[in-house]
Amino acid sequence: MRLKERIQEDMKSAMRSRDQERLLTIRMLLAAIKQKEVDERLLLDDAAIVSITDKLIKQRKDSIEAYQAASRQDLADKEQAEILILQAYMPRAADASEIEAVIEQALLDASETGPAAMGKVMAQVKAALAGRADLSAVSQQVKLRLSR
Repeated sequence: MRLKERIQEDMKSAMRSRDQERLLTIRMLLAAIKQKEVDERLLLDDAAIVSITDKLIKQRKDSIEAYQAASRQDLADKEQAEILILQAYMPRAADASEIEAVIEQALLDASETGPAAMGKVMAQVKAALAGRADLSAVSQQVKLRLSR
């Protein structure tokens, strides 16, 4: 089953169970997917849906920080609940050894060495780990490896 179909089925089950919080979050995700499909005039694949979901999770994390700074823990808790619902549609997180293996393979595939290879290496790493790892932390690891 494709990811979009799974999300739509989850929306139906949330409607049946009258789970308003889950229903609103899933509808928000489907609206973001539909907006992207309309804007680009194409049907999104699972990788693009994972990218949208990851973007929504990042937005929620930013909102949590802002709400906590404003002493609005009630709103921060709501955003945290939305993150938990959205994370169900993300692929399983890559472990440290898997990330290291992807970085190593990307370094071997890059014909250049040193900081000049950063773009090529990160493009390959991003394709392999999109939605499965924190790419800013991975970028730091790649930068460290290339500076040796």
